[in-house]
Amino acid sequence: MKKIYKEMLISELVGAYPDLINILMEDYGLHCFSCFASAMETLEQGGMAHGMDENDIKIMVENLNELIDKK
Repeated sequence: MKKIYKEMLISELVGAYPDLINILMEDYGLHCFSCFASAMETLEQGGMAHGMDENDIKIMVENLNELIDKK
């Protein structure tokens, strides 16, 4: 199974792990998957555009990977 990393395109992330869409929206305020930019924007870029700093993004990536590891 593919791991999530901050350089991953948002469209790639939601394509591989559609179950995470609600987590991205509700827990992190990222609605980027429905935006045209998701095909060109990384998880890190999306997070930064929504006010996250590098530490926030690191924690988000760790949490998302924990969620997929549990499945």
